[in-house]
Amino acid sequence: MDAKIVVLAGDGIGPEVTGEARKVLEAAARRFGHTFTFDGQMMGGRAIDELGTSLPEATVDACRQADAILLGAVGGPKWDNPNAPDRPERGLLALRKELSLFANIRPVKLHPQLIAASTLKEEVLQGVDLVVIRELTGGVYFGPRQEAGEAAFEAYDTMLYTRPEIERVVRLAADTAMARSKKLASVDKANVLASSRLWRRVATEVLADYPGLQVEHVLVDAMAMHLIRRPASFDVIVAENLFGDILTDEASMLAGSMGMLPSASLGELRNSRGLPLGLYEPIHGSAPDIAGKSIANPFGTILSAAMLLRHSLGLEQEAAAVEAAVDSVLNEGVRTPDIAHTGQEVVGTQVMGDLVVQALAY
Repeated sequence: MDAKIVVLAGDGIGPEVTGEARKVLEAAARRFGHTFTFDGQMMGGRAIDELGTSLPEATVDACRQADAILLGAVGGPKWDNPNAPDRPERGLLALRKELSLFANIRPVKLHPQLIAASTLKEEVLQGVDLVVIRELTGGVYFGPRQEAGEAAFEAYDTMLYTRPEIERVVRLAADTAMARSKKLASVDKANVLASSRLWRRVATEVLADYPGLQVEHVLVDAMAMHLIRRPASFDVIVAENLFGDILTDEASMLAGSMGMLPSASLGELRNSRGLPLGLYEPIHGSAPDIAGKSIANPFGTILSAAMLLRHSLGLEQEAAAVEAAVDSVLNEGVRTPDIAHTGQEVVGTQVMGDLVVQALAY
């Protein structure tokens, strides 16, 4: 099979971790007889510096023509000025809108060898295997806003949602839950927010079409507590944009490190294979404090590449092989610094990628 993959390496540690994920994808292609063509494009802070925009039109065009997109991370202190005409994060949000990527899927499955890497007790972590589905193109990140500016003392962001935006992501979450353990938690703040009351009303109507589902509606502040107290009781969680963003960062600590978690952003567009044109990225940021030190954990990006194989290329066997290779390396006790404990072998980003490639070859 031939496939074209656009790589948006981005800023900070983005080029380092996407480099390792690309090596793993190339190894999977060799093992299973595929041809993957990689097209590097620019987005984020580096694109601002070199091209004057966080999202060049050429990047959008390349992404539309690709079968899948692999993203590292964007942003950093250099571009943090809130009054700047363009920022790296604007490019990411704009790309999501351009490609209609309305749902972000973030699996949180705890590897048995990494229980010690989490700050939670082992008995709390036993059996954690959940998926958070985050609405990605609505809410406060995309609603009307006003910057304070240097002379003003008032600013606002608007959490705006429409019925169709809520319906499509809740239906995706329900379908996902039906294929798993038939348990779904819908997160909102309906006791305070008008947008959340709409969310709950629409979610309730949609979920009435799934009588086989066990459904609970959970306020976001309660969910923040439950994820730490009883995470194994959840299977599929669906939330609006801001809530999903925060909750999945919290959930990453169940797995011991943000560097461990992958994600897939899917939407309405289809690629040349008739499958979702998805954007795949680790949930972590650009981590500028460790950029260039070759100590970043590439597993989140490598596992995102496995999701790319599964969702956008339809290659389930290949995706499972990549995930098994990651498991094999972890079972050997090799660690990057963020998940290491005393007595374990600590390696850098490139070495970890090489180990996954080696494990994938068998």
